[in-house]
Amino acid sequence: MKMIPIKRIFNKRFIYELIKTKKTLFLVLLFILFFISGVYVGIYSKSEINKVTDLLNKNDTIADKTDFSAFWKTWNLINEKHPNAEKTNNQERIYGAISGLLGSLNDPYTVFFNPEETKSFEDDMSGNFSGIGIEIGMKDKILTVISPLKDTPAYKVGIKSGDKILKIDKISTSNLTVEKAVRLIRGEKGTVVTLTIFNENSKNPKEISITRDTINIPTLDTELRSDQIFVIKLYSFTANSTELFRNALQKFYESKSDKLLLDLRGNPGGYLDASVKMASWFLPEGKLVVTEDFGKNKDKTVHRSVGYNVFSNQLKFVILIDSGSASASEILAGALQDYDIAKLVGQQSYGKGSVQEVINITKDTALKITVAEWLTPKGTSISKKGLTPDYKVELTQKDLENKKDTQLEKAVDLLNNWQ
Repeated sequence: MKMIPIKRIFNKRFIYELIKTKKTLFLVLLFILFFISGVYVGIYSKSEINKVTDLLNKNDTIADKTDFSAFWKTWNLINEKHPNAEKTNNQERIYGAISGLLGSLNDPYTVFFNPEETKSFEDDMSGNFSGIGIEIGMKDKILTVISPLKDTPAYKVGIKSGDKILKIDKISTSNLTVEKAVRLIRGEKGTVVTLTIFNENSKNPKEISITRDTINIPTLDTELRSDQIFVIKLYSFTANSTELFRNALQKFYESKSDKLLLDLRGNPGGYLDASVKMASWFLPEGKLVVTEDFGKNKDKTVHRSVGYNVFSNQLKFVILIDSGSASASEILAGALQDYDIAKLVGQQSYGKGSVQEVINITKDTALKITVAEWLTPKGTSISKKGLTPDYKVELTQKDLENKKDTQLEKAVDLLNNWQ
């Protein structure tokens, strides 16, 4: 049988010759309608996903070993059957598919930003936000407070490191990413957000309403105690923290004390470079501070001491850490612990030891992706379990109610009775 070219279907003369009854006229018209509709739907449905397919096909390994038929079948079934299919467009589904792909990594720090989220992230990086002043992350797949920042609304109402956030207003956090939770918590100055909080010291969750305000991130405080212990309380590793830390050490030197207490409790971290430079005040030039491990068959990046190394072996040095000590805090404390420069007192640190890189996917979307993990000089992975203090001291609820700082007391005792 000779095949009829499809273009002849649209030839008026051919159609006239083909149709002899009203019934056949109806069938042909119906066929033409279905044909045109099918072409349009096919083009419309795959206009966006073909971009993904093209990228995948460029990678022969992926294309050869991966069956994408389940994805396309699911895509088509959504269009055919789901009552909410028309409420989303193809681009939104692509964003959702990318987020699902990243979810398979089981890494809360690898996140795709759609256009709205990308703008929000850029605003955060420039410091243009107001909120309640907490650093949050995922701990055992539960949204958890890493640390409240000093003198912020969250700090003033008693939010603590380790608090579990079960709801933000009426929205459950069970399926929220950290970035989505941050956007819900932040808002205009003067507005109120209600968090449902649970911690190990309470029997039941409780709701705490907090009024948002402009957040000014604190950096550092110093104090020379009557027992000649010089205390540096470092709140974050910001762009100017290295200079402030240098000034604090200058005050320590001028005090003629040999007892230094660095308090990193509740410090969520910040700039890697800041932690390396701070460690350099205590380590000889070239000593390893931290290693960035990019995985198998990839070269590691090492960060070494600049070699300020201004303190003698007679320095008595204690660092306080807790579950709110994360990221750059763990790098600094881990290096000084490994070289036996300082003793760590307190609780297990948070364990935020991974490196993220932000990559533009399109002009208005971005990917924040984990590219490496941090290792202490002795090769301990910070991200797997955090730092273990030399002297474990837990703060109980009774201690908090009585405003008794048993961790600080232990640190003071060590410094005043140094062996």
